[in-house]
Amino acid sequence: MDDDIKLAIKYMIFASFLFAFTGAFAKLLSEHMSSLEVVFFRNITGVLIILISIYKSPLNQIGGKPILLFFRGLIGFLALLMYFYDIAHISLAEAQTFSKTAPIFTAIFAYIFIKEKLSFRAWLGVFVGFIGILFITKFTGTNLSKTDWLGILSGVGAGLAYTSIRELKKFYDARAIVLSFMSVGTIGPILLMIIGEFYTTTTFDFMIAKFIMPYGVMWFYIAGLGITATLSQIYMTKAYMSAKGGIVGTFSYTNIIFSIIVGMMLGDSFPDILVIFGIILIIFSGVLVASNKKG
Repeated sequence: MDDDIKLAIKYMIFASFLFAFTGAFAKLLSEHMSSLEVVFFRNITGVLIILISIYKSPLNQIGGKPILLFFRGLIGFLALLMYFYDIAHISLAEAQTFSKTAPIFTAIFAYIFIKEKLSFRAWLGVFVGFIGILFITKFTGTNLSKTDWLGILSGVGAGLAYTSIRELKKFYDARAIVLSFMSVGTIGPILLMIIGEFYTTTTFDFMIAKFIMPYGVMWFYIAGLGITATLSQIYMTKAYMSAKGGIVGTFSYTNIIFSIIVGMMLGDSFPDILVIFGIILIIFSGVLVASNKKG
């Protein structure tokens, strides 16, 4: 194993460690405010950082795909709403595992929309991943809970968002793509919280809620959320820049292990045997999909 791969693996493991703490801060904040508002604070920090970066080094891009760019931002925002709602209502490890189903759906959407060929190994990974989802949700045919549905849909949404990036990167600076996501993820919650002042619903409480002014320790959690989220993105980017994505991506699943440990520190119980087996299957499926060779 050469030095670049070793460095990339270290970057990814560190990014995964930080990402677990991003989830922890989101979970702590959710005890005081809605998950919608947590999404707002998570994104507004990123918008400021990206804008500073663009100011220092202007965008270098062709452009010309505004609708697809907005779609990436919108679908990514909706996926994040569902993901953060799950963080607030189920164990951190289970919420993170649902988010890790995104590569499964990315492979499917890439096959459908951009005609990317999948090897037998990749198709096997997709199949194994769905079996893993069944174990995590303990699906019997009729028992999917709200958090199960939102977890699965967050993976679907993230998969669509990642697939759109494959096309967008031909036309836009990477910062513009990230900014589209974080801008929608900042403006969207503001509009939805305004609606929340006049209308509330238990069905769509993951996306409609009232604004609560942060106070005391909440500001510490917000700072922790912004810092860990930003640093995890930086080190994840460094990892993918240092070695091939398939090799590096497999180590992103260490995030689930870190999330189990951090979640237990916050009061989560250790996952039962069915959930553990589901986690193992999803990790295995991600490794298989990541090893897919384009045809």
